[in-house]
Amino acid sequence: MDALLVSYGVEWLNLLVRWLHLITGIAWIGASFYFVWLDNSIRPPKAGSDLAKKGVSGELWAVHGGGFYNPQKYLVAPAELPDDLHWFKWEAYATWLSGFAMLFIVYYFNASAMMINKDVADLSTWQAIGVGLGTLVIGWTVYDLLCRSPLGKRDGLLGLVMYLFIVAAAYVLTHLLSGRAAYIHVGAMIGTMMVGNVLMVIIPGQRKLVEAMRVGKSPDPIYGKKAKQRSVHNNYFTLPVLFIMISNHYGMTYSHPYNWLILAAIIAAGALIRHFFNLRHAGRVSIGYPIAGVALLLTVAIAIAPKPVQPVAPVAKTEAAAVAGGAVAAAATAAPVADIAHIQEIIGQRCATCHSAQPTQPGFATAPAGVMLQTADQIRQHADKIYQQAVQLKAMPLANLTHITDDERALIGSWYTSGAK
Repeated sequence: MDALLVSYGVEWLNLLVRWLHLITGIAWIGASFYFVWLDNSIRPPKAGSDLAKKGVSGELWAVHGGGFYNPQKYLVAPAELPDDLHWFKWEAYATWLSGFAMLFIVYYFNASAMMINKDVADLSTWQAIGVGLGTLVIGWTVYDLLCRSPLGKRDGLLGLVMYLFIVAAAYVLTHLLSGRAAYIHVGAMIGTMMVGNVLMVIIPGQRKLVEAMRVGKSPDPIYGKKAKQRSVHNNYFTLPVLFIMISNHYGMTYSHPYNWLILAAIIAAGALIRHFFNLRHAGRVSIGYPIAGVALLLTVAIAIAPKPVQPVAPVAKTEAAAVAGGAVAAAATAAPVADIAHIQEIIGQRCATCHSAQPTQPGFATAPAGVMLQTADQIRQHADKIYQQAVQLKAMPLANLTHITDDERALIGSWYTSGAK
């Protein structure tokens, strides 16, 4: 009972922190998208106008919520520091902190189930957690050093090198952690780069601009340029991170043998689509970018489409038939069957430890996604999902915790293709 209450409490903590992460993420990404759009959409004032004389580099008129807005951007800074100055930082910090908390709640608290796949790498709990945390530190360090190097002055080449670095990280992680954990840590690494940009570059640069004005000095425009570069990086990181946030719902991606390559293609597609919108806001419509992005996604979808599973020879049910230790021990007779009795025994041993009213698998208080597989009727009801997840994708059991065998997967496939009776 104590273990159940702990798991139930952790599940509520997971819900509340995930909710917070979503709220703060919307606020951060919304602000990021808005300001990149604003920067691309403002137009320079007329030469000699009052705005031009004040140092305004661009302005925009907009209508929203029943009112008119007239945001203006200064080339460096206004002549006088305004009394009220809004800073956009807490959205970023709260998003990263809540996301980091979720890594502990969902992955590190239950690393044996969520991070380790013995078929990928035989890691201990602490080794898996170390890989996860090390990824965040190494990712930010490499990225920041690249931005500060001479390469940082060549945006296109820097973007390509960073893309290759992220793909390399995905390759390494998918060969150390379970596919699901590898994906989420690639996302966490990119998210750490994004919040690092805010904490270590953008906000400090803005503070120096403000401080210079307070003491009557002319602000150095280099701080604004560096902040703008990192802000644009964050904008391109956003769509890949959002995909990774929802990827745990789609085992067809992270459970594939070439999961790292799939992630590489989807990240590229997201960046291409984001680039189209950035150009469009600046008044340039380059339809080739979204076409290339959609083509990449379509190629991935076709490449990873599940292939028909070859059914095994049907198994006859006799008094001696039993499923023990993952092997189907049955004597074949003239009455061919792969019936629900065999399947229920396999599901009970390999799947119902989580998918039951009272899961026995540590770390689970309720059945994942509310799917329970304790009775024959429940198994028949979810036959499509069982076939997809356990046979086609081999995404379940999670990290193969219960050691389901290929023979057992094949038997489930045979039962399903023969009508799931």
